[in-house]
Amino acid sequence: MRITKAEFIKSGTNKSHMLDGGKPEFMFCGRSNVGKSSFINALCNRKNLAKTSSKPGKTITLNMFNINDLLVLVDVPGYGYAVRSKSQIEQFGKMIEEYITTRKELKCAFLLVDFRHEPTEDDKTMYDFLKYYNIKTIVIATKMDKVKKSQYDHQKKLIKDKLELDSFNQIYPTSSETREGLDKILEIFDEYVE
Repeated sequence: MRITKAEFIKSGTNKSHMLDGGKPEFMFCGRSNVGKSSFINALCNRKNLAKTSSKPGKTITLNMFNINDLLVLVDVPGYGYAVRSKSQIEQFGKMIEEYITTRKELKCAFLLVDFRHEPTEDDKTMYDFLKYYNIKTIVIATKMDKVKKSQYDHQKKLIKDKLELDSFNQIYPTSSETREGLDKILEIFDEYVE
């Protein structure tokens, strides 16, 4: 897929705020400092589509983006890094769980992890959570430009082992800076668009 139109539609915090229309939806989740907003902007070839910040944890709602009038990207609050109150963490958890369990339009979740490091316990919990609800999940490893090529296989093994994936093939290394690997993610969208 070539993205020619990408626009913010709306934000929401519960199922009553979700969109009508039945377009396929793709959820993006990950740690607060994993580079989720930068990744979405690079994927859509837009500088400020998803709001980025030097302070992690900018996203506090489910943010929906129209792509080519064919599908919707849903950016959910990050976890594990930003300073949050216990009640806010619980609120985010309920918001994401409600979205996952009630949206028949949700076709796939992209779990973003940092390619430089072993996934955290929070990453593993999120992956297991998505698996429990039978959500097709693709692991995107961000910041590959900051990893030496000689270390790629080692880093992929770290991610595979920690998340207990079936194979290396479930991990897509990408870079928002160099745009490396983004074409493979765009190809995934084509599977769901007629």
